[in-house]
Amino acid sequence: MLNDKTILITGGTGSFGKKFLEKIFAEYEPKKVIIYSRDEYKQSVMKMEYADKVDMSRVRFFIGDVRDKERMQRAFVGVDYVIHAAAMKQVPTCEYNPMEAIKTNIHGAQNVIDAALDCGVEKVVALSTDKAVNPINLYGGTKLVSDKLFIAANAYIGTNYNTTFSVVRYGNVAGSRGSVIPIWRKVIENGGDTLGVTDMRMTRFWITLDEGVELVFKALRESNGGETYISKIPSFHIGDLAEAMLPGCKINEFGIREGEKLHEVMVTKDDSFMTYEYENHYIIYPHFEWWNFERNYTRGGVKVSEGFEYNSGNNTQWLSVEELRKALKHM
Repeated sequence: MLNDKTILITGGTGSFGKKFLEKIFAEYEPKKVIIYSRDEYKQSVMKMEYADKVDMSRVRFFIGDVRDKERMQRAFVGVDYVIHAAAMKQVPTCEYNPMEAIKTNIHGAQNVIDAALDCGVEKVVALSTDKAVNPINLYGGTKLVSDKLFIAANAYIGTNYNTTFSVVRYGNVAGSRGSVIPIWRKVIENGGDTLGVTDMRMTRFWITLDEGVELVFKALRESNGGETYISKIPSFHIGDLAEAMLPGCKINEFGIREGEKLHEVMVTKDDSFMTYEYENHYIIYPHFEWWNFERNYTRGGVKVSEGFEYNSGNNTQWLSVEELRKALKHM
């Protein structure tokens, strides 16, 4: 389905965009991939980094900001699929610069929606985060609004537009910029024997960039509009990760930070009324009068029980210290 398609990625110079570029050329034959971002330096670095890895004759780099609707309307011309990955993601930065986070994460989302509708884009998949679920910080709040905008945009289906919108939700990607793994690796490389942990009760989901990209591929192939996709993935205890990275290490437990949760939540109890379980993922469907369940439901799912909640603390799949150690070797 992705063969001979033109695909644009907002925020395409980030970790997700780089992995997406690798995998789409490894698994499909796209007509063109457009990297849309505002940082010219990161684009030039990415060009050099992938010069010998992918067919660069089918890659375009577009300088632009999601806040600039006119620029996006120009970039979206002739595009079949859009993956919206651009966002302000650092929790402290969003707290200190709330209006900037709103402009990028909320106004930017609306600009993507408007440009996609006006340019006849076939499908839009927006990347979300566990922090959008019962948000306790501004970043999560802006992403909640963004998710709502993308789902509600499907109300236009069947009138003047044919564009469909869906959301893919996952937590911190293992080893990505800003995650604890590269921070601890620096401590270890410098000969440190103590790793800083906010709270030893903390759990997280384990998802790799490859798995994140595959979930987006699934949404691009199968979505009918309005779905929120969540992968079934294992959890781990933060203390086990520390032991896997530095056996016998000392732990400096300094307390949970503002805006941080003990567990990553992907499906809430209130979501359970419209959540269906599939072999390797869950889908949360909208609950609006205008949304046609029979037309948009993906066959093969089983409705979860009322009150079901999917979070990293109550998961049935767990990674042991040894499994974490093996996984780290591939990063």
